[in-house]
Amino acid sequence: MSFPEQPVSFSERSGSPQSTPVQEPLSAKVLAALRRGGAFLVVGAIGFLVDAGTYNLLVFWGGEGVLYHAPLPAKIIAIAVATVVTYFGNKWWTFGHKKSDNPAREYLLYAIFNVVAISLQLGCLGFSRYVLELSSPLSDNISGTLIGQIVAVVFRYWAYDKFVFVGSVDTSVNDKQP
Repeated sequence: MSFPEQPVSFSERSGSPQSTPVQEPLSAKVLAALRRGGAFLVVGAIGFLVDAGTYNLLVFWGGEGVLYHAPLPAKIIAIAVATVVTYFGNKWWTFGHKKSDNPAREYLLYAIFNVVAISLQLGCLGFSRYVLELSSPLSDNISGTLIGQIVAVVFRYWAYDKFVFVGSVDTSVNDKQP
């Protein structure tokens, strides 16, 4: 009869009578979280540039772009392109330490949570406009762009970590980080 392997503590390996499991120090956990958060923000910034660039190319390239008279479809295309770019950036960099067994499920959830995040952003703008009755450019930018974006980014990071990129942790990736 064999028993499942139990985690071996540092003290057990060193011959000490204590049997506490080795845990990653708090500073290492904080550093890893800061790295992932920084990577997430960089990927988001690249996604923002891809979104804005794609939209402006479609609508304003050469004065009047191919979708000059159709800005909403242009925005949908721009968001879709940016979503693909940010998905792969987050998959390979931010959450690269988690290996997926179902990429189709992962991408579907990624797209769904992006729609929810966009709704949160629009909700902040709508609350400011229609509940608080604030309609100046400053209030729109504070509520929709600043507050809405902060709420959406926090939601996205949490949702991606908890529901989208949930594969097993690849310890070889963690071991390579300084």
